[in-house]
Amino acid sequence: MNRTAIREKAFKLIYSLEIQKYESLQEQINLYFESENIENVEAKEYIEDAVLGIEKNKAKIIELIQKNLKSDWKIERISKIDLAILKLAIYEIKYKEIPFKVVINEAVELAKKYGEDSSKNFVNGILASIVNK
Repeated sequence: MNRTAIREKAFKLIYSLEIQKYESLQEQINLYFESENIENVEAKEYIEDAVLGIEKNKAKIIELIQKNLKSDWKIERISKIDLAILKLAIYEIKYKEIPFKVVINEAVELAKKYGEDSSKNFVNGILASIVNK
């Protein structure tokens, strides 16, 4: 499984966590690995790190998104898909040593595949704004 495919799996779990209530985050991660038949150690480590890292740094990540929204926008207006993509991308840019160009490109590709028509431009704009600051 290549990094793009692993990142897509991570995004799907992050998205599912956005739309459901759960007791234990670790339990949700383990259930996801089981249901998706993810056995690759690298994939498991990456996905778990991303999900737990986003949870740990949630307040800072949300704050970055809010600071980079247009003044008349509220975070509640962002689709859950776009929010999941942004959380993953911001985590990778701010907390992992992944080049921002790679992260933004991958995030835009996820937005094209799963988001609305305007998602790719929205995600690109927010991430470019964060990187430029």
